[in-house]
Amino acid sequence: MNPVLDLAGIGFGPSNLALAIAVEEHSRPVRARFFERQPKFGWHRGMLLEDATMQVSFLKDLVTLRNPTSSYSFLCYLRDRGRLIDFVNHKNLFPLRKEFHDYFEWAAERVAHHVSYGAEVQGIRADGDGFEIAVGDELVRTRNVVLATGLEACLPDGVEAGERIWHNRDLLHKVGTLENPRHVVVVGAGQSAAEAVAFFHDRFPEAEVHGVFARYGYSPADDSSFANRIFDPEAVDEFYRAPEDVKQRLMGYHANTNYGVVDHDLIEELYRRVYREKVVGRQRLLLHNTSRLTDVNADGKCVIESLADGGRLPIDADVIVYATGYRPANPVRLLGDLADHCERDEHGRLRVTRDYRVVTTDEIRGGIYLQGGTEHTHGITSSLLSNTAVRVGEILESVLRRPRTTTEPVPELAAHVG
Repeated sequence: MNPVLDLAGIGFGPSNLALAIAVEEHSRPVRARFFERQPKFGWHRGMLLEDATMQVSFLKDLVTLRNPTSSYSFLCYLRDRGRLIDFVNHKNLFPLRKEFHDYFEWAAERVAHHVSYGAEVQGIRADGDGFEIAVGDELVRTRNVVLATGLEACLPDGVEAGERIWHNRDLLHKVGTLENPRHVVVVGAGQSAAEAVAFFHDRFPEAEVHGVFARYGYSPADDSSFANRIFDPEAVDEFYRAPEDVKQRLMGYHANTNYGVVDHDLIEELYRRVYREKVVGRQRLLLHNTSRLTDVNADGKCVIESLADGGRLPIDADVIVYATGYRPANPVRLLGDLADHCERDEHGRLRVTRDYRVVTTDEIRGGIYLQGGTEHTHGITSSLLSNTAVRVGEILESVLRRPRTTTEPVPELAAHVG
């Protein structure tokens, strides 16, 4: 029997949303379904600050680089919302993050017939030409799976989230619990950390806001035209073909386009605030460079320690916010025992073909595709919006190239999520 679906998408963030749109727009009928454990679409809701902007051009939306005529583009969204002319007059390539999230929701509503929300995958097993996926009480058969399980928040070793210790992903979800805080500490040197510092400084005009980072200062993001070529679709081909040592050098050269860096305008704004407070003689925005946070307790007590001279400043914080980044969710954890049939390179990383398919042993007839977790093979755009529209087109074409049936019996391989 043929599997019911051509593809099943696990996770429904921007990447698989873009894939669902590609399915909807394809000239061939594609049997696809997506499973999302959240009750509705959501993308970093805890950091949708009112004045935070995207770090990527609106032209790198869900569709335009794949299909410039798509009715799912950001410009079509603006037309539907009655803001197209206003946006054009704004003369800005970088929309508000809240606006782009609304665009995502607008697009997700239009492909909602492909999506099951509140649906958590319990297990996957190889079955004939593809896979059988357990979702609640339902078993779904599919030729291919596309894993887009997003990112996981990182906290330093030994630090646990709690009432007074947050990761910045929860900022807007939890800030309402604060009443007239006296001391707020934000750890980190990247865009999210700088945004959190500015947010607390604005929201609580009586609070001291402490930014703690090991660098000498916030580093500006390199968004220059030539450096931005690292995000071009052609750069994926070049990176994929490059030797491992060249891959490592490229990531080192261009990490400052995305990792641990801050928009120049925000850096300048924070500096203006610090200087203004020095002039008026009341400093409550305190940036501790070449420093780290130690002796962190669940009740908010901590010490800001200088890495330069060892000086220690005790703080009784009302909240400590760690803007310490994310890591790709481990797709192997979802695959369970099927992971034993996924081939790895000499560094223990998953082997992935150019079309984002995991290389598997011959026993696995179906295709396992990754959206995210392929930085070691495909480069810096692995989980970024910059190349999403092109990436999903490549994945879909690969899925449709794969044979739909085989008469060769395939051993049944069980996999359960731990």
